Amino acid sequence: MKKILVAFTTLFLLTTVVSAQQRYAIIDTKYILSKIPEYKDADKKLQLVGEQWQKEIDDKQAILDKMYKNYEAEQVMLTEELKKKREDELFVKEKEIRDLQKKRFGYEGDLFKERQKLVKPIQDKVYNAIQKIAVARVYDFILDKSEGITVIFADPKLDKSDEVLRELGIRN
Repeated sequence: MKKILVAFTTLFLLTTVVSAQQRYAIIDTKYILSKIPEYKDADKKLQLVGEQWQKEIDDKQAILDKMYKNYEAEQVMLTEELKKKREDELFVKEKEIRDLQKKRFGYEGDLFKERQKLVKPIQDKVYNAIQKIAVARVYDFILDKSEGITVIFADPKLDKSDEVLRELGIRN
């Protein structure tokens, strides 16, 4: 019984020592980015571009709305052939607007590409600085509190993903 108690106590102390050796840091990337003038400029440019593109879409939508109203007002006087033609025109115009919205604001659309061009280099500089600090100060983890807690850096020697894969019988 004494041996079990000693073994358990030793295991507990080792776990505590290992835990105490891990060093953590917390950062706020929103705060960091808000202090970088280049980021503020890039963000303003993105807002302006986004507003211009949204205005372009809104203008096209206003034209479409007017076309719908005209169609509804004239519908009773139109022949079936003219109704079909107008409905096709409305459908094409509506699809054109949806496609433009997707092109400008969709996943990997123009705004995404513009953001990548303007903001990504700044974010990369911030990440490199974080990584430099982490290595210099021997941090095991750096957590980002700006979007909830996110692991932004972890010492690769702590990553046990390959062990899990081996346990699953997957060789990499």
